[in-house]
Amino acid sequence: MVSYVRAVVLLTLVYLALTSNLQVSNIVVGVLLALGVMALLRPPRRETDWAGAGTAVWSMAQYVLILAWDLIVSGFQVARIVLDPGLPIKPGIIAIPSGCQSELGTALSAHAITLTPGEMVVEMDENGVMYTHTLDVTDAETAVAVAQQQRAELLAKIFP
Repeated sequence: MVSYVRAVVLLTLVYLALTSNLQVSNIVVGVLLALGVMALLRPPRRETDWAGAGTAVWSMAQYVLILAWDLIVSGFQVARIVLDPGLPIKPGIIAIPSGCQSELGTALSAHAITLTPGEMVVEMDENGVMYTHTLDVTDAETAVAVAQQQRAELLAKIFP
């Protein structure tokens, strides 16, 4: 209950900071919006698995580092492609199965792919297959599949 009240107060303060309006009516609207957000987004209560917390934190650190590395490498690859006068691209769309059991894992995986320069998830079906546009499809399907498998394994450890 304390965390619920704390979240409502924090959301209300964020709303008030964004609107820069401290009138009573705006404060009431902020509280009502915060209550609505908490009612819609409040996750179900479940027991915390403290034994797996270390694994989850380590997996999250690995996930962030791998994502950062992928962003840097693909940024240089896209820059090389764009600066080449011949523009050596073979664009296309490939299907990548997410391999994640949870919807959150699938969404984060699609987000990671879309953040990567040169790739963008354009559609996702109900089975979790992500249809991804890439700048060069010659060997992208195998490379992306390997990276997706790695992401899926880490996300399964983070969100069991």
